[in-house]
Amino acid sequence: MTALAVLGAGAWGTALAAVLSARHEVRLWARDSAQAKSIAAARRNERYLPEIGLPAAVVVTGDWRAATAGAELALVATPVAGLREVLGRMDRPLPFLWLCKGFEEKTSLLPHEIVAASAVRSPCGALSGPSFALEVARGLPCALTLASADSAFASRASAQLHGARLRIYTSDDVLGVEIGGAVKNVLAIAVGICDGLKLGENARAALVTRGLAELARLGVALGARAETVMGLTGAGDLVLTATGGLSRNRRVGLELARGRPLAEIVASLGHVAEGVRSARATLERARASGIELPITTAVAAVLEGRLTPPQAVELLLSRDPRSE
Repeated sequence: MTALAVLGAGAWGTALAAVLSARHEVRLWARDSAQAKSIAAARRNERYLPEIGLPAAVVVTGDWRAATAGAELALVATPVAGLREVLGRMDRPLPFLWLCKGFEEKTSLLPHEIVAASAVRSPCGALSGPSFALEVARGLPCALTLASADSAFASRASAQLHGARLRIYTSDDVLGVEIGGAVKNVLAIAVGICDGLKLGENARAALVTRGLAELARLGVALGARAETVMGLTGAGDLVLTATGGLSRNRRVGLELARGRPLAEIVASLGHVAEGVRSARATLERARASGIELPITTAVAAVLEGRLTPPQAVELLLSRDPRSE
């Protein structure tokens, strides 16, 4: 049994705390102390995962020191926007994994770049893959990739988390894992727009396939391995996020196609849709590497109000023919 600190009480953090508590000692930390008290009292995260009752074994707290004291591994389950704050709170060497996907909005940095720029020097890595929090919390099968430059840490942490219906694979391609997790959210918005405009399943298949090509071009240009892009955290996560009914990013696209304003859509989600924040950053990284991303460019234009969804589709369809 391992002492785990799950840092962040959103849907994903709550789901992992619930599942892992069957095999480990788990403490779930909420940044908002009032939220922590509410979850602890109700044994349910009414805001982010109301469908799941929290096992009695999960200790919920808003006290950082109480959450991390004695922990052998921390799972940072905040959005990308909250990663810096958590890193700033780490006051002792504590091995950790970050679960967030996307680019930091103001800096266009990926999570591993944020970690590298911090003062934290603990063994660490990324945990990512096709995973809806609600399904994981219900004990349905799920496969994830744990990526770290430290192979000994990756082996140790994967052994701690692997089990029951949660399969953990390891990789040393942190960049590749993170690029997949970031760009697939943007592409899921595109597929949501396609479905919302009722363009058909042929168009959806083409969009997912060409989106994967964009993801691969950018990933390889930045130094990722092609096989990582074709794995769980690239192709796998793209298929899930672009087509799954629980996908927040796909829902953003669906609602944009119906004519709802972006601000209203985001406010109604109640959760973070990282693709909204990542579209512009993805383009900036691509342009710096001389990479063309037509689908991502169209999504960014829609999100920024420069094109309507139908106009974005026409722009993509009017592109000159070329070899695949």
